[in-house]
Amino acid sequence: MWYLIDAKNKILGRLISKIAYILIGKNKSNYLPYKNNSDYIILINVSKILVTGNKFKNKKYYFHSGYVGSIKYITFNKMLKKSPEFIIRHAIKGMLPKNILSNKKLKRLKIYSGDNYKEYAQKPILIDI
Repeated sequence: MWYLIDAKNKILGRLISKIAYILIGKNKSNYLPYKNNSDYIILINVSKILVTGNKFKNKKYYFHSGYVGSIKYITFNKMLKKSPEFIIRHAIKGMLPKNILSNKKLKRLKIYSGDNYKEYAQKPILIDI
C-alpha cells in the first residue's frame, strides 16, 4: 500500500516517529520483526518542515573525512536550504532498527521537497499525521 504524507508545517520529530512506525510495519496485524512487510511512503513538502525550540539555529550535522582534525558541521538552517531530504532520511534511519532490513525499509520511502511526485500510478492514500 502506498501512503502520501504532506510535511508542510509539521513538527520534525513527531512526523518522523510516525513514519518510522509505518516503515517498520508495526501498523499491520501481521507484523514480524524479521520480515519486510512495510508500506511505501511518499513524503512531500519537506522543505517546509518545522522544529521546536532553538533547534533551527543550534542543531548541527557533523561530517568527518577520517583525517585528524577534519570534522566539519552544518547547521539545521543551512542544511534545510541545501538538502532537506537529507534531514528526513537521517532522522528516519536513526529510528529504524539496526539490522539488515533497515536499508530495504528505507528504500520504501520517497522524499520530495516540493509538491510534485512521480508515483501517481500507484494511487497513494493521503493520510494526515
